[in-house]
Amino acid sequence: MGHKVIPTGLRLGIIRTWNSRWYAEGKVYGDLIYEDLLLRRYLKKRMQHASISSVGIERTVKKVTVNIFTARPGIVIGKKGEEVERLKSELQHLTGKEIYINIREIKRPEVDAALVAENIAKQLEKRVAFRRTMKKAISTAMRLGAEGIKVQCGGRLGGAEIARVEKYREGRIPLHTLRADIDYATSTAHTPSGTVGVKVWICKGEIIRRNRALDEDGRDQ
Repeated sequence: MGHKVIPTGLRLGIIRTWNSRWYAEGKVYGDLIYEDLLLRRYLKKRMQHASISSVGIERTVKKVTVNIFTARPGIVIGKKGEEVERLKSELQHLTGKEIYINIREIKRPEVDAALVAENIAKQLEKRVAFRRTMKKAISTAMRLGAEGIKVQCGGRLGGAEIARVEKYREGRIPLHTLRADIDYATSTAHTPSGTVGVKVWICKGEIIRRNRALDEDGRDQ
């Protein structure tokens, strides 16, 4: 059997930091883990058209800070900030805690693995040819500065009777090099013939030197 490790988890504490940053013990720990999961699921579903890549959560005793990384901040903020205020009140009602929301813009969504995987899944749901979709995502990412990208789709591709896995790659994806900044994400396309899993690996270069304290958001935009 293979011993595969998620690339982002392998680099935690080396060139990446955690998406949830807080400390707790005992039963409280499990409750907060569940609350984080609830917040992320709610935001992904509530703002599904806002191209949200990830959600960072920081906690103090009574305050929760939610950092939303999105390629379309205007949709999250809304007209005169109305949408973000409505979202804030909804999250406060959901958790019963004081919520602060920070919007972080992703300037190059074409080299963000989560957004690339989500885009491919949406294209597959619209019955676009899977090979064309995968190759277009690869060429766009390479053109915009990625050092390497690998895309893998698995399922009843093209409505075929037998499920299979297709993968394409370009450039370098050094998964065993810990200083290599590898962005990894998955998504699921719900097609008429069944679900199709999408996996994306993107290499953004190497991080040779890093300060002791990781960047505030733990990401390279």
